[in-house]
Amino acid sequence: MLKVSNIKASYGKVDVLWDVSMIIGEGEIVALVGANASGKTTMLKTISGLIHPGAGTLEFLGKRIDEISPYRIATMGISHIPEGGKPFPDMTVLENLEMGAYINEAWKRKEETLHRVYQFFPILKKRSGQLARTLSGGERQMLAMGRGLMAKPRLFMFDEPSYGLAPIIVKELFESIRLLHDQGMTILIVEQNIRHALEVSSRGYVLENGRIVLEGESRGLLDNDHVRKAYLGL
Repeated sequence: MLKVSNIKASYGKVDVLWDVSMIIGEGEIVALVGANASGKTTMLKTISGLIHPGAGTLEFLGKRIDEISPYRIATMGISHIPEGGKPFPDMTVLENLEMGAYINEAWKRKEETLHRVYQFFPILKKRSGQLARTLSGGERQMLAMGRGLMAKPRLFMFDEPSYGLAPIIVKELFESIRLLHDQGMTILIVEQNIRHALEVSSRGYVLENGRIVLEGESRGLLDNDHVRKAYLGL
């Protein structure tokens, strides 16, 4: 579904990613893990078109996307959930959800998708008339996921979904991600919480200082000596 080939990305003159390559197959959950400032968020921004790569190519469903606008990439079926969810704070929960349906054919099926989102996250239905800024951290993350679903995506990308959340909420959140996958969603998850990300995914990539240093099945990465020492404290 997504092919990332030899990507180099920068902020101005500051290089952040070097020769990064990944493949995400349809129906997979793939984890991109690493420490803070390793380049994980930059990778997601590059995929979603917020940053254009200085070198390399990106292909989604067989089409080049590395030189097109974020809007066009979104209409092709990529939903990018940023760190913290980033809801529109002075809009209601319902208004935030509707904003997710403003692309492609999603608006025509808005009510049908909204019903699905409310089934998936019942708390959002209860909070539908409430301003997003009044929600808890966990509810904001649910809202971000719901808004992403409203766009009818083919690929869901999560940036640090566990950031700032209590452990019990993190557990519920990752269970929601697992359920999304069980319903057929392809998912790329970026996380500092390596254990959670590798436990929910089938394959993973470890990013360090802007380069992929390890890749493979998630179970194997969890047992890898470098991952255990550097990230799991074992």
